[in-house]
Amino acid sequence: MFTQALTQTLSKRVLGSPLVDLLTGPHGVDRYTELVAPTWTAGDGRAKVVDVRRTTPRSVTLTLVPNDAFRSRHSVRAGQHVNLTVDIDGRRHTRCYSPANAEGGTHLELTIGHHDGGLVSSHLYERARRGMVVGLAGAGGDFVLPAARPRRILFVSGGSGITPVMAMLRTLIAERHRGEVAFVHYARTPAEACYRDELAAMSGVRVLHGFTRSGAGDLTGRFGPEHLAAAMPAPDAVFACGPTALVDAVREHCDNVYTESFVPRALEVPVNPSGGRITFADSGIDVVDDGRSLLEQAESAGLTPQNGCRMGICHTCTRRKACGTVRNLVTGAVSTAPDEDVQICVSVPVGDVDLSL
Repeated sequence: MFTQALTQTLSKRVLGSPLVDLLTGPHGVDRYTELVAPTWTAGDGRAKVVDVRRTTPRSVTLTLVPNDAFRSRHSVRAGQHVNLTVDIDGRRHTRCYSPANAEGGTHLELTIGHHDGGLVSSHLYERARRGMVVGLAGAGGDFVLPAARPRRILFVSGGSGITPVMAMLRTLIAERHRGEVAFVHYARTPAEACYRDELAAMSGVRVLHGFTRSGAGDLTGRFGPEHLAAAMPAPDAVFACGPTALVDAVREHCDNVYTESFVPRALEVPVNPSGGRITFADSGIDVVDDGRSLLEQAESAGLTPQNGCRMGICHTCTRRKACGTVRNLVTGAVSTAPDEDVQICVSVPVGDVDLSL
């Protein structure tokens, strides 16, 4: 064990040496070390899939071991998301997923819902295997437990929105939380309810299921006052994640609500396009603004910018705006200064824009 630890320490020092980087230029040391082990990189965050479970008809659960390049930069809190990158038919695709494991472990657990027409979710559901290497980056998000843990906590989730709240629940259990906890989860059918057996086996947690296409659950219908009363009247804090309709219902009937929705928001695009010119400087392409997001207009022009969530969360699509003005459709913020980074999936031009793409 001591010899292994010493070898790893020396390897990190050697790989991080400026001399090694110089000798391996112009590609850098990662281009060579990845030929020996795909996750043995100094700069790129990667992870190896060590377990694959398909426990429901519409989801796959992956257990990942991140490499040192990821662990040295990121500490994932329960409820946050990471950016996962996979190669499909020679092209890289990035999506953001929330780990379901408790904080502080060496592994990450991702349960990914298989959505009809979803390129990445379909690929992982059908082809994920042990030994597979994926890209991993960008732990972030504000949907987390407060440092001062509330005493009476209600978790509400729908579909694959269970993963971030599952991470919170597992973290509380690992901390031996002494307060009251209730968990309400909605799925289409009992067979599609992720983590159902684990939740049923938890002592001290009141678990209720609602099935939207089956009457076999503990709850009937949609979230409302009756479901709240059955789970936990007047909780100190509510953590909800799922479709927008569910999140909105929780907000309507509960106080002290922390929420996250995995469904892209309906962005209110401008009624009249600015008519300005969008110049994709790196590609030598320019188009006339038609009112859609910069990402959509880039794709229509034949470009393939990297992107993930397409809803302004993962920041995978961030690009440098050399000049011009854009407006963020989520926050309303307007970027006017030159050489600013903007999220092109949720930004629209306001006049002429020059983008590094």
